[in-house]
Parts: sequence; structure tokens; C-alpha cells
Amino acid sequence: MHRSILAGASLAALCASGAAAQTEITWWHAMGGELGTKLEEIVQGYNDSQDAFAVTPVYKGNYTETMTAAIAAFRAGEQPDIVQVFEVGTGTMMAAEGAIYPVYQLMEDTGADFDPAAFLPAVVGYYTDTDGNMLSMPFNSSTPILYYNRDVFEEAGLDPEQPPETWEELETASRQIMESGAADCGFTSGWISWIQLENLSAWHNLQIGTLENGFGGIDPELTFNGETQARHWENLASWQEEGLFRYGGVGGGEDAAPAFYSGSCAMYMNSSASRAGVMANTDFEVGFGMLPYYDDVEGAPQNSIIGGATLWVLQGQPEEDYAGVADFFSYLSSPEVQADWHQFSGYLPITQAAYELGQEQGYYEANPGSEVAIQQITLNAPTENSKGLRFGNYVQIRDVIDEEFQNLLSGSKTAQEALDSTVERGNALIADFARSNN
Repeated sequence: MHRSILAGASLAALCASGAAAQTEITWWHAMGGELGTKLEEIVQGYNDSQDAFAVTPVYKGNYTETMTAAIAAFRAGEQPDIVQVFEVGTGTMMAAEGAIYPVYQLMEDTGADFDPAAFLPAVVGYYTDTDGNMLSMPFNSSTPILYYNRDVFEEAGLDPEQPPETWEELETASRQIMESGAADCGFTSGWISWIQLENLSAWHNLQIGTLENGFGGIDPELTFNGETQARHWENLASWQEEGLFRYGGVGGGEDAAPAFYSGSCAMYMNSSASRAGVMANTDFEVGFGMLPYYDDVEGAPQNSIIGGATLWVLQGQPEEDYAGVADFFSYLSSPEVQADWHQFSGYLPITQAAYELGQEQGYYEANPGSEVAIQQITLNAPTENSKGLRFGNYVQIRDVIDEEFQNLLSGSKTAQEALDSTVERGNALIADFARSNN
């Protein structure tokens, strides 16, 4: 296993005395279920690989709860060494000057063997500053894909080898599935905000917000209330009323996965990292496809954008802690660890070496569909519209998106009205963030 070379407070010095106590490193994370079990296995592998440091993983709830807990802990002087923060928290973390130890600086200060160019551009670009410096360590990066029930497709007279590629094809397939009685609904979806608005926009090369979707400054404005986005939301509302689409609920959509697992809904859009849960909870043959697109939109399909989270290092800890964090990060990003994590979870391999190792191992050939997420996110070189998003207060903005989508489904607003309101309310939150961080 590749090991890092530490300068200054070197690993060799820290290990000089066999009787010396291990340096404790605390990692707050948001991985539950099968993913949490796998994360603990990875940490145990690191702890067993050396005797200078001991990493302790602590589950702190979902992404929002984990980030909120870390902020509160820092203010109280009780912060962990590492905290896992989801991608939409990037803008908030970047603005927390004095609280964050940037990863590029950490690795340089400790003399760790670290090459930012080894990471997949579609992943690392989301977490760098305007000078190209990596601010946090990628760990679990994902992108949404389409899962489908191959058994239901076959029963309904559809080709189980061919998932729908366009929204028109998906609508037709959903109707045929329901009319055949093979399933109760055509499709469901987790994360309306991430999949059915943010990725929808990027997949069609449509702007999410000004200033390169927020990468170019602290005071951008949201613009995802365009014609295509409104058309799509109107379609979702219509399909929900007809029964073709089943709304999974706010946030990640906790009702979406069970609807697919049970066979009630034939198709399911969610994170590529849902693969572990899908494979563990279904007793039918699962198919995998890229997200549908509208084929009359010029430039579609473009590329999808990432979700998931990175690991941020917090200031205020002893020097020896940071030597351990850097060493642990080198272990986490090694090809062997990353390939294993990717193949188990469905998260993207964060480095080219991890991807190539999977190819050498024959993983993708032996597991059809496991390469879909990588192919989709690298389908085309990212544009200013499709490289991701970075807005302050975006955790709260996602709550607004959920509220307005529910207003649409209840019939109290049209799709255009709901999106216009989302943009207006979201821009007010971004303006508040800009004022408080200028």
C-alpha cells in the first residue's frame, strides 16, 4: 500500500518509541447503513496498517446534521480533526476563514506525497479555489443515474437491455409498464433538487446561476427558472397526477427507494452511490442507465455533475494531529482503497489510478452498468454551465426548492411560478450570505 512521506513532525519520529501513545484523529461523518459499515472497515484497515495514529470515525447523522454539528463544535472549541461535508456546503466552508486548514496547504506543510493532478478533473474541480488549489479531500463523489427493474421491463414487453434515453422514451415506457400491470408506477426519484433541477440543468448545458454557477464570485444569482426547467417540472407534476411518476418526498426522498425495492415503481433515479443499497435490497435483476434528456434541447446530453462529499480539515488541533490527517488522506486516496470503495459503493473512483485499477481487475466487464456513472460525468468536457455549483446558503436553498416543488404538486403554483419563486427566495439567501462574508 502506498504510504506518504512526512516532513517536520515526521511519521518516523512519531513512531520512534514503541511505547509512545498513538495520536488520536477524530473523523465526523454522515455515512449510515452499508456505507457506514464499509467506512469503518476502511478506517480499521488504516489503523491496522501502522501504529502511529488511530482514526476514530463518529457518525453524526445526515449531511446537514454533520455540518451543523461541526460548526457548533468549532465555536465551542471542541471540533473534530476531520468533518465530512456534502458538496453544497462547499461555499459555506470556503467562507469560514480561520476555521479551515486547506488540504493543499496541509499536505505541503506536512511534506505528504500529494499530486492534485492524479484526481479526476470532474471531481477535483468542484473543490478548488480560483487558483486551482484543492481545499478539501475528495472521498465520496457520486452522480445520479437511472436504475431500472429488468424483470418488469421484460414482463411489460420492453427490451431489458435498453433503458430509456430520452424523457419521451421514459414516459412511453412508464405508460406501457402500467398498462401491462407489470408495476404500479413508472418511475420515482430521490433528491428533486439535485437530480430534477441542478443535474437536469447541467445535463442540458443550461445555466444554474450567474458567475459560472457561483464559481466566479460570492454574489451570483440563480437562473434555473428557464423554459426547459419549467417544462420539466410541469411534466413531473402531470406525470405524478397520472400515476406515471411517484414523488419520493423532501430531501433525499426517503419513500423513493422502498418504492423501487418493492417492485412498485419500475425505474428509480438516484445517486450512483445508491448502488450498494439497491443491490442489497432487491431480489430482481437491476439495470443501469444514464439520466434521460430532452432531445430537442441543443447541446444535450452534456455531462452530469457530482454530489457526495469531501473531507474538510479544521483548525485548532495539535501539530501531530495534522501529520496523522495527512497520512490518513494519502491512504484514503491510494488506488487500492479507492477502487475498493468505488466498487462496493457506486461512488466514483476519485483518481485515474483507481479507475484504471478497476479496469485491470476486470471489475467493469464483470459488472455491467458499473461504469455508467463515470461515462456520464465524463461524457463531454464540463462547461461553465455543467461543472457544478457553488452558492452560499445553498443548504437552505435546497429546502426552498423542496417547498416550491410541493407547491407545484399541490396545484397552488404552476411550474414557472414555483421556479420563479425559488429563484427569488434563493437569491435573497445568497445576498444575505454575500453581505455577511464581505
